[in-house]
Amino acid sequence: MTRQPSSAHQPSHLKQKLHDSPIVVAPGVFDALGASLAEQAGFDTVYLSGASLAYTQLGRPDIGLLSITEICTAMSHIRERTRLSVVVDCDTGFGNAMNVMRSVSLLERAGANAIQLEDQTYPKRCGHLRGKTLVPKGEMVGKLHAALDARESDKTLIIGRTDALGVEGTDSAIERAQAYSDAGVDMLFIEGIRSDEDIQKIMAQFKGKVPIMANMVEGGDTPLQNAQALEALGFSLVIFPGALVRAITHMASRFFATLREDGTTDAFRDQMLDFKELNDYLGTQKMLELGEQYDNR
Repeated sequence: MTRQPSSAHQPSHLKQKLHDSPIVVAPGVFDALGASLAEQAGFDTVYLSGASLAYTQLGRPDIGLLSITEICTAMSHIRERTRLSVVVDCDTGFGNAMNVMRSVSLLERAGANAIQLEDQTYPKRCGHLRGKTLVPKGEMVGKLHAALDARESDKTLIIGRTDALGVEGTDSAIERAQAYSDAGVDMLFIEGIRSDEDIQKIMAQFKGKVPIMANMVEGGDTPLQNAQALEALGFSLVIFPGALVRAITHMASRFFATLREDGTTDAFRDQMLDFKELNDYLGTQKMLELGEQYDNR
C-alpha cells in the first residue's frame, strides 16, 4: 500500500479552495469508512466532528468527554485511507495555550488540513446546547496565536470559532470574531447563527476579508439552507457535522428492531451490502494479492 502524503502535500489545498467558487461542502465523518464513502461520493473535503466521535466512540453526548488522543487516532486512520482535505474539530484545544500547541502539532502530524478551535471553557458542550460559558477574549486570542505558531506549514489552516452569539449576543460574537481575525486565523466560525439579520451583520463585517464557515445541524439553532444559498450569502465552507450519525442511528434502530422481531436479517437485505459487495468496496482481494507479492521472497 502506498503511503499517503502529509496534509501539507495534499493534491488540492483547502486554503485555495476557500477563496474560489463554489462553496466547499464538508460532510461530517467520524472514521475512515465514512471518509472513504464521502470520497467515493465525490466530496473532496470532510469534517472530522468531535460531536460525532463522542456519539459513536463513547455513545455519549458532546459535552467535553473526548480527549485529543481519540481525535488524533481517528484523524490518522482517515489519512491512511483517503486523500481528502480534513477539517478537524479540536474543541477548546484541551487546555491552555500550551495544550493548544501540542494539539495542533499532533493533529498536523496525523494529517489534518484545518484545525478548529473554540472559545468555550473546558469542558465544552455542543454549540447548539444551552448553558455554554466562554473564556475571556484575550485568553482565546492568545490560544489562537499559540496555534498559529505551533503549525509547521501555513497550508495547515487554523479556524477561530466563537460561541458568543448564544451567550452574549450577535455584537459580542462579531467583536470576538474580529479579534480572532486580527490574530491571523485562516477562517472564522460564528456558531449558532439564528437569523437572516445575524448573517447580514456578520457578512457586513467580514465578507471578502476572511472566509466564513457555516454549520448546518438538523434541528439545531441555525435554519437549514442548501450550499448554493449559503454561497450566495457569502459563506466559503459549510459543514454537516452530525448528519451521518443521525442517518446511521435512524437506520440502525430499524435494523435492530427488525432483527429482534424476525430473528433474521432477511427482511433488511435490500438495505444492506452483502458479504461480497462489502469486500469489493473495501478492496479485500487486491489487498490480499498485494500481500502475496511479498510471500517467500
